[in-house]
Amino acid sequence: MASELRFLLNDTEICLTDAAGSDTLLDFIRLKRQLYGTKEGCAEGDCGACTVLVGRLLDGRLRYEPINACIRFLASCHGCHVVTIEHLRGQDGRLHPVQQAMVDHHGSQCGFCTPGFVMSLYGLWMTNPDPSVVEIENALQGNLCRCTGYEPIVKAALAAAKAGGQAMDALALERDRVTEWARAIPAARVESQRDGDRAILPADSADLAAALAENPGATIVAGATDVGLWVTKMMRNISPTIFIGHLPELKQVRQDEDGFTIGATVTYSEFEPVIAQHYPQVLDYWQRIGGWQVRNAGTIGGNIANGSPIGETPPLLIALGGSVTLRSTQGIRRVALQDFFIEYGKQDRRKDEFVEAVHIPLPGQDRIAAYKVSKRMHSDITATAAAFRIATKGGTITGARIAFGGMDAIPRRAQGAEAALLGQPFAAASFEAAAIAAESDFRPLSDWRASADYRRKLAGNLIRRFWLEQAGETHRLSRAV
Repeated sequence: MASELRFLLNDTEICLTDAAGSDTLLDFIRLKRQLYGTKEGCAEGDCGACTVLVGRLLDGRLRYEPINACIRFLASCHGCHVVTIEHLRGQDGRLHPVQQAMVDHHGSQCGFCTPGFVMSLYGLWMTNPDPSVVEIENALQGNLCRCTGYEPIVKAALAAAKAGGQAMDALALERDRVTEWARAIPAARVESQRDGDRAILPADSADLAAALAENPGATIVAGATDVGLWVTKMMRNISPTIFIGHLPELKQVRQDEDGFTIGATVTYSEFEPVIAQHYPQVLDYWQRIGGWQVRNAGTIGGNIANGSPIGETPPLLIALGGSVTLRSTQGIRRVALQDFFIEYGKQDRRKDEFVEAVHIPLPGQDRIAAYKVSKRMHSDITATAAAFRIATKGGTITGARIAFGGMDAIPRRAQGAEAALLGQPFAAASFEAAAIAAESDFRPLSDWRASADYRRKLAGNLIRRFWLEQAGETHRLSRAV
């Protein structure tokens, strides 16, 4: 066991023995290190003013991604390379190509959000030397611009790509050194605390089970895209906190003849290539989960374990026929995802268990789709989400799995709608009957996202939308649906 958290901040190694579990990376950067280029805006991972890059080992290679420092806990940076805007530099002391492009194309006015935009574009510039406008817009989903407008920022991104220079960038030149530094950090349990606020980083999955058995009321943190707000917005005490995002065993994605086994801490961004290749019908849905920074940090297992009725992954994974593996010192068990959610705030998981992996079958020839309805197109909380997996044979519907989120206290299947489809012809009348049945399948609530009546109508309309798209009809739908 060790008591020292270690990470690189720009070009300096940081060693801490008194970090609390609730300490955020943003507070450390600004208050302890006086690096004021990284801003605090929303404190919930929505505006992107706090964007930094975090480099970490993935399958033995160093990978840098933009994340939100405001909801990133300091302890989760153990073994990582944190890069702030102060580390950017061009050759001969000039501005970095991304910074210069922002100046040349007038991409900044008040300047408050500019460092965050630059860091997001820096992450894109390093990984994609020739991005399309759509790819640039996806990279900027998590950055809010209040005054300049996105057009000059997009032009700056295109100009930075043309300027090139990635091979001579500071992160490229020091990559080997940073990689060796990260590989040299031993895989041992690390514990740190201040004033009783404890942070625990297990050595491996077995040690995670042991740590949870020792601390059955502990808060498990992977990407902190939800738990981070418990601290920054709700001021909750989350100690003791067990961090798991660094465990390589939980980062694996394995494919066999039955489908995919996804480690609990695989992020949305890490799983996106699998979605693009094997489930392309839902790629747009997947890319609407938060902004880029959130997808780089948020995990599939965490989105399931927190039990939110508006989480984006549970409806899709339930419709696909997914299941979860739960682990503790007492052993391992597997639960169908549709049975994992019991009621609001309650799942089929003991206090000493954690989600170790998620399993989903291959799509085969089934018809698959997923839709998200929210007030904004991107980086917004779900009002209602729906996912479909429909099997047909000879023009008859032989299997129907339809799951909704945001329609009840838990994400669950639309049983009445499914029953209306089974054994029926794959035709408009069948889906109209299912749409009518779906309006009675749930007991939605009214909140600031949507009214109960609106959600009931959405349930039916999303089923109608599925039919229209699958039937190949040209139909212009409003952004709200």
